[in-house]
Amino acid sequence: MTFTRSRLSHLAIIFASGIGMALTTAPVNWWWLAWIAIVPLWLAILRDRQPILSGIVWGIAYHGIVLSWITGLHPMTWMGVPWLASLVTAIVCWILISLWGVAFLIVWTWIQSKLHGFDRLNDGTIVFVGVALWCVLEALWSRSPLWWTSLAFTQASQNLIVTHLGQLSGTTAVTAAIVAVNGCVALGITKWQQRRSPGFASPYFITAIVLFFCSHLLGFWLFSRPLNNNPNMALTVGIIQGNVPNEIKLSDVGYRRALENYTTGYRSLANAGVDVILTPETALPFYWEESKTRSNSPAGHLYQAILDEGAPIWLGTFGKKEGGYTNSLLYIDGNGKTIARYNKVKLVPLGEYIPLDNILGNIIDRLSPLNARLIPGSPAQTFDSPFGTAIASICYESAFSYHFKRQAQRGGELILSASNDDHYAQRMPVQHHAQDIMRAIEVDRASIRATNTGYSAIVDPHGRTLWKSAIDTYETHAATIYRRQTRTLYVRWGDWLTPVLAIGAIVGLTVAFWYN
Repeated sequence: MTFTRSRLSHLAIIFASGIGMALTTAPVNWWWLAWIAIVPLWLAILRDRQPILSGIVWGIAYHGIVLSWITGLHPMTWMGVPWLASLVTAIVCWILISLWGVAFLIVWTWIQSKLHGFDRLNDGTIVFVGVALWCVLEALWSRSPLWWTSLAFTQASQNLIVTHLGQLSGTTAVTAAIVAVNGCVALGITKWQQRRSPGFASPYFITAIVLFFCSHLLGFWLFSRPLNNNPNMALTVGIIQGNVPNEIKLSDVGYRRALENYTTGYRSLANAGVDVILTPETALPFYWEESKTRSNSPAGHLYQAILDEGAPIWLGTFGKKEGGYTNSLLYIDGNGKTIARYNKVKLVPLGEYIPLDNILGNIIDRLSPLNARLIPGSPAQTFDSPFGTAIASICYESAFSYHFKRQAQRGGELILSASNDDHYAQRMPVQHHAQDIMRAIEVDRASIRATNTGYSAIVDPHGRTLWKSAIDTYETHAATIYRRQTRTLYVRWGDWLTPVLAIGAIVGLTVAFWYN
C-alpha cells in the first residue's frame, strides 16, 4: 500500500479524532467532543477511504490513550518481578488491551464498508445499521474478560444529564445516541460536498441536532426527578481509606501501617456513631478467620477493636475456596462474627487469574503476591446484612453494568464499591470513579466507594459526587445515605435496546434488498 500525502493527511485526521474521543474521558473530561469525534471515521466509510485502516488508527488513538494507565503496573518489583520484566509486562499488557479495542473497530468498519458498497441501501439505513452494529458489538464486548471503554463512558464524569439515559437500557442508550449523531453529521457533510448545496445536507444536520437535544432533554427529565429519600431507609456509613501502598503492603512496614490506620480509623468512626464501616479491596491481605486471633497482626487488632466498639464492618480481605482463594468482602457484625461473604466475580486477567491457565500457569507465581490462583465467585451471589441487601463490587467489576443490574434485581438497596487502584497510574482512579457514577445512575442507588489510596467517595443515585477523598492520603469519612428499592427500566428489562436495534437493522436490510 502506497501512502500518498492525501492518504497520510486522511489518517492524521482519523488519528486526531481518536485522540479527541480519548480526551472526553477522565481526567480531561471534554465530553462534548464525543458528539463529533466519530465523524471522520464515518466519513471514511461513506467515502470508501481506507475504512478498515481508519478504524485501526482511530482505535489505537482512542483505546491506547484511555487505557494507558495500565502502564502504571510498572514497576512490579514489590511482587518479585525483575525491573526489566516488569516494564515489558506492563507494555505488553497495554498493547494487548488496546488491540482488543482495535479489533472491535476492525469488525465495525469492515461490515459497514461492505454494506455501503450496496447501492440498494439508502443513507438512513446505513446509519441505523451502523448504530445497531456498534451497540451489538459493545454488548458482546462487555461479556468478554476485557471491558472498560464503552462510548457511554465518555460522558460519565461531566455530562450527568445524558448519562441518565443509562436508566433506560444501560450504556446502550448513550452509545446509540452518540454514534447516531456522529453518523448524521457525517452524512450531512457528505451530501454537502457531493451536491455543493446546503439544501441536500440540511435534513441530516437537523436530524443530528434533534437527536442531540432530544437525548439531553430525556436525560434532563430523568435527572430532575426528585429522589424522595425515605428517612426510614437512612444509613450512616463510615469509609476508611487506608493508604497502604502496594509496594509495602506485604512488608512489616505495610503491616504496621495497616494495623494503625484501619484500627484507628475503625475506632474513630465507631465512636462517631456510624451504623457500619466499609474498607477497601483487600484492606487486610490475608485470611481473616485465621488471622483475627493473632494479637500481633492487623487483623487481630481490628478484631479486638470490633469486640470493644461493637460497630459492624464490611471488610476487604481474602477467603478460601476449593481450588484456591477468593478476593472477598465480608460483613462482620459487632460481635466479630462473619455473617455474610461476597466473592469477586469479574477477576482481572493476568492480574488475578491467568487466561489459558493450563498453558500459562507457570507465570502466575510471578504475577500474584499470594503465590496462588484466585477463584471467581458465583454471579448468583447476594450480599445480605441487617441493613438490607447490598450491590457489591470489587474493583474491576465497576466496568460491568449487568453485574450491578443483576444484584439490583435481587433486591440490592445500595452499592458497595471496594477497590485498590494503587498499582496503576493516577488517571485510573479518576476513570474508576466515573465508572461507579454510571453504575449509580443506571440502577438508581447510592454508591459508597472505599479505596486503598483514592479516590474514595459518596455518590448519590443521580451520579452527583457528595464527597470525594484526596489521592494518596489516609482518610476517614462518615455520611448518611439512603437505601432504595426503586427499579429503573434497565433493572427491570436489562439491555432491551440492543436487540430492538438489531431487529430493526435486520428488518431494514431485508426490506432494502427485497424491494429494491
